[in-house]
Amino acid sequence: LRGGAKPPKMPPAAPAAPVEKFRKDYAPLGHVAENVNLTFKIADESTQVLSKVDFVRNTAGKEGPLKLDAEDLKLNSISIDGKALSEGTDYEWEGSDVIVIKEGLLKDKFTVETDCTIKPQDNTQLSGLYKSGMYCTQCEAEGFRRITPFQDRPDVMASYMVRVEAPKDSCPVLLSNGNMVTSGDLEGGRHFAEWKDPFPKPSYLFALVAGDLGSIHSTFKTKSGKEVALGIYSEHKNVDQLDWAMESLKQSMVWDEQRFGLEYDLDVFNIVAVGDFNMGAMENKGLNIFNTACVLAAPKTATDDDFERVQGVIAHEYFHNWTGNRVTCRDWFQLTLKEGLTVFRDQQFTSDMTSEAVKRIDDVRSLRAAQFPQDNGPMAHPIRPESYIAMDNFYTATVYLKGAEVIGMYQTLLGRDGFRKGMDLYFERHDGTAVTCDDFRAAMQDANGVDLEQFERWYTQAGGPPPPPRGGPPPPELCHICHGKVHYPSSPKHFTKKLGWFCHPTKSSFWELS
Repeated sequence: LRGGAKPPKMPPAAPAAPVEKFRKDYAPLGHVAENVNLTFKIADESTQVLSKVDFVRNTAGKEGPLKLDAEDLKLNSISIDGKALSEGTDYEWEGSDVIVIKEGLLKDKFTVETDCTIKPQDNTQLSGLYKSGMYCTQCEAEGFRRITPFQDRPDVMASYMVRVEAPKDSCPVLLSNGNMVTSGDLEGGRHFAEWKDPFPKPSYLFALVAGDLGSIHSTFKTKSGKEVALGIYSEHKNVDQLDWAMESLKQSMVWDEQRFGLEYDLDVFNIVAVGDFNMGAMENKGLNIFNTACVLAAPKTATDDDFERVQGVIAHEYFHNWTGNRVTCRDWFQLTLKEGLTVFRDQQFTSDMTSEAVKRIDDVRSLRAAQFPQDNGPMAHPIRPESYIAMDNFYTATVYLKGAEVIGMYQTLLGRDGFRKGMDLYFERHDGTAVTCDDFRAAMQDANGVDLEQFERWYTQAGGPPPPPRGGPPPPELCHICHGKVHYPSSPKHFTKKLGWFCHPTKSSFWELS
């Protein structure tokens, strides 16, 4: 340019086209994380995250470069087995949020170390590590990649060792997953705490909380005699509203032992109530994080519905310890595997704690108000979707509420004892692994010696049959009966209805569908 001429204005770069992901494209990774060691050095201006991850060869996967998700963080350094890596020579960025380490640097076992800087106080997405009064994390579905480079997908299950360092005056409470190993003071008015989670978990269950919090504490003795330390944390002004949450937690622990034989597995169980939280609650292993609306309840201000909601949400997140944490989803298409099943479990819990009839009426009202319009509209999708662009869009009434109804049909078909046998086999086969909806159906089928192949239709198609009046067949204006089969209108959108089974949720009446 010459003579002081102004440069021409360039049009803004077009945003990258969204990429659709398909269930059929799932493939296991060639290398997977086995052990994760994290150190957080929290300061007012920024937080330094040091990561040391042991990787092992996965024979079920195809060999190739190592891809680490890394979003909105500053990468200071990266190394393999102590050797510093150079950008361009040893690794490249795929777009702006994936680090690709070249295949030639990978062995059957190796360790990747990274040094990153993040700014929680500037994180307005409330995903990853953010600061809003306290430091807090939310990693489901894909928030861990905003903390440190990692294979941020649910089928990568690793054990975690976490060290948190922070100013003692502003962050006297330092929490993470698992059991506390040690804690102590550091120079400059800082202190630390180290937490170890011995159970392998996916990255979406990672949690960290640091801040100035009040709390209440109690203990619970499991059926095997182990004593578990219970803690519920909140801002100091809300501590007097935590008692009902503690009582609800103990009720949940007793009920899961009695109904499903499931005992809590860590030495501590903590809950933190956060005012600025983008979900109702999150089941992070040993450290549940809740929106305050789902924890706080004071007799002077809360209604009966408020108390029941707190009781139900506390139970839901606690029940995830087995249905979601110990056994998790292979991929996010299987979301209903943990959410539909756990909603069903919390519905059964509330039925036992209150009134079965009233609870069922409430559940059906919610289903008709939120899920039926979804199933009959342009947003219709199966409880196990076949594709998505943004996973956050699939936390829907269909995945949760209809998913719970599908689980309830297993119990109707098999009976309560048969359902329990299926659950026992499910945990026996898959504890500590990431599985699919088909694995759950197979456990129910094999434990009871029945053929549930056609039941898969509930996972692959949207919509459903017209409700039968008074236990009879659907009305003739909506379908017709031919040789004992019920033919019903086409499914919304592009889903094709196929042969399956429908069972009335409260009666022993069944129809074959086509």
